Amino acid sequence: MVRDWMRTLKLGMAAVTALALAASAQAGPLLASLKPGSVNLQSAGPITFGAEGVLFVGDPKAATIYAIGTGDTEAGKVTPVTVDGLSGKLAGALGVKAADIQINDLAVNPVSNRVYLSVSRGKGPDATPVLFVVGATGELKEVALSNVPNAKAELSKPVAAGAKRMEAITGLKVVKDALLVAGLSNEEFASTLRSIPLPFSGKSTSAGIQIYHGAHGKYETAAPVRTFTSVEINGKEEILAAYTCTPLVRIPVSELTNGAKVKGTTIAELGNRNRPLDIVVYENSGHKYALMANSARGVMKVSLDNLDKIESIVAKVADTAGTKYETLKELNGVEQLAKLGEAHAVLLVRSKDGVSIKTINLP
Repeated sequence: MVRDWMRTLKLGMAAVTALALAASAQAGPLLASLKPGSVNLQSAGPITFGAEGVLFVGDPKAATIYAIGTGDTEAGKVTPVTVDGLSGKLAGALGVKAADIQINDLAVNPVSNRVYLSVSRGKGPDATPVLFVVGATGELKEVALSNVPNAKAELSKPVAAGAKRMEAITGLKVVKDALLVAGLSNEEFASTLRSIPLPFSGKSTSAGIQIYHGAHGKYETAAPVRTFTSVEINGKEEILAAYTCTPLVRIPVSELTNGAKVKGTTIAELGNRNRPLDIVVYENSGHKYALMANSARGVMKVSLDNLDKIESIVAKVADTAGTKYETLKELNGVEQLAKLGEAHAVLLVRSKDGVSIKTINLP
């Protein structure tokens, strides 16, 4: 009987091993670069998705980027998402008051088309980081951080701990075969764009960024990129980066080599006393646009046609200049946005009734 039991145990272990090997064989190179374990977030900042349902999470307090295999890899239809009373629902799930919930970022898994949220339970440096996924009918489910495929990259020379540490990571974006990370370092050119190769190796390169800030009338190297995306110009990938007060800048991805000091091209000044919050790029009727949410200047629809022909701003600007844009007056209180498929965007909207998630057609 003992011999039969041992034989059954061996067969069971062999079956488990075979299933694990089969799963590994089916996993793509990005997912295969992750190992099972726990993700110990100190903070939850910017988030974005790569291939294979892999969620990248910026942990500014720890100056670390995590890659997490969510297992959310089944293709899903593009379905409009609406969630009213979001802060209250998050507060109920976490056992706190709605006033103690901070929603830091929103991202859409391009495979499943599900919405994910980066959330803080509480305020200040001791807030508890939590990740949520939004279900098809608006229900909220906490993203597992224990015993999940993951890897991490610890950023070298981050801005010193303290008030500015949360600016160690201000934005994330997968561009081609790399994860680009915007934020501050403790280098002479504090404004930094880092690149982490994919599959996720944990090793990064770092380039310092200099821009001309038209509203201030000078070159700057200490202001962090607040939000960014990528755009193809003449067949080459470039970063489209927005800064506080509000320069819009082109930065060639090819120049982001380790140790480089890169001078961006300021293509627009979109108005001072404003902080850009989020940005996406899309096409409509044969034209390229950026849709950008702002703290004080509403949602802007920025033309991206003929960016290579826009003259660089290198002199003081009194108000606005450069590439054309329009403010979409029907969109108010937008704090975060992400593309949902090619024709829609999911918005995080704050109003007198609280925070909600809404879906719009890209204008």
